[in-house]
Amino acid sequence: MVSTARYTLGDLAQRLGATLQGGDPKAGIVTLATLNSAGPGELSFFANPRYLRQLQHTSAEAVLVRPEQVGHCPVAALIVDDPYFTFAKASQLFDWRSPVSPGVDSTAVIADSARLASGVEIGPYVVIGENVEIASGVSVGAGTVIGRDCQIGTGCRLEAHVTLYPNVTLGEQVLIHSGAVLGSDGFGFARNQQGWEKICQLGGVVIGDRVEIGAGVTIDRGALDDTRIEAGVKLDNQIQIAHNVIVGRDSAIAGCTAVAGSTKIGERCTIAGMTGITGHLEIADDTHVTAMSLVSKSITRPGAYSSGTGLEPHQQWKRNVVRFRQLDDLARRVRRIEQAVEQISTEGQNNDGR
Repeated sequence: MVSTARYTLGDLAQRLGATLQGGDPKAGIVTLATLNSAGPGELSFFANPRYLRQLQHTSAEAVLVRPEQVGHCPVAALIVDDPYFTFAKASQLFDWRSPVSPGVDSTAVIADSARLASGVEIGPYVVIGENVEIASGVSVGAGTVIGRDCQIGTGCRLEAHVTLYPNVTLGEQVLIHSGAVLGSDGFGFARNQQGWEKICQLGGVVIGDRVEIGAGVTIDRGALDDTRIEAGVKLDNQIQIAHNVIVGRDSAIAGCTAVAGSTKIGERCTIAGMTGITGHLEIADDTHVTAMSLVSKSITRPGAYSSGTGLEPHQQWKRNVVRFRQLDDLARRVRRIEQAVEQISTEGQNNDGR
């Protein structure tokens, strides 16, 4: 969707802290686009050397570039130290989301004890439970359910069909996408000879400031203590966060990852897609885990870690699977050979000494 917002190059240079070179400050910018597809009135960015040819042939109105890249830019340049980060800031100026439009839809069901600050937008068929507190500037999308005793901080946005179970706390500027469920029961059961006995989950969920939670994410409530997602964390779509997990500040987790109960992920970690993390572990700050890894023990030192198997041609993969199954037998055979060599070497030394 093309944004209706419109800025001049001069406006953007000021807002983004950029230096404009080679363009008309009054030229209008309507939206953002890739180097390859951008045309007049569109802003692009150059952050990856592999797209140098696209930069050299772009028809964009202007491009975000580093100072040393200006010579390759055939159009107006907005010069910045970090084009990709500045592109992120620019994208917020052209976001498709409408500003908060204060008001409560007539179909919303709101408990008498709920407290809504001024400037709140409540969409159609929203349900808000007892003792809920919603701060100013919050937008709640259609069909969202907010359970009792929830607290929602200033400037949060809940898209359509979000579910907050009771006792969920959101900090400020939290964005939750459609279908996310926060505060459902953790997977807690005790077993004896008669079967499974449910352990009621008595904790809550606490979400820090500036957290973004993707579509279809599930975050379980704590068994006794709260499950905590700290400030600045970014969660992709379809992630499972189990009870009593703690995700440290400014960490990012990619889609289809599952984190088992009571694991603590440090600050500034990146967890790539489809990673599985078992329970009761600790992961050090500044850890990067590559895609489709299985984390089954704590990580005590920062760095990059992998356990997935990379793609290879099918026939080669089949041969390697066979060899993998033979590893234990091969290891025993190698050990027997080593022992035989050691024995021969020892006998030879003894014979030389006679």
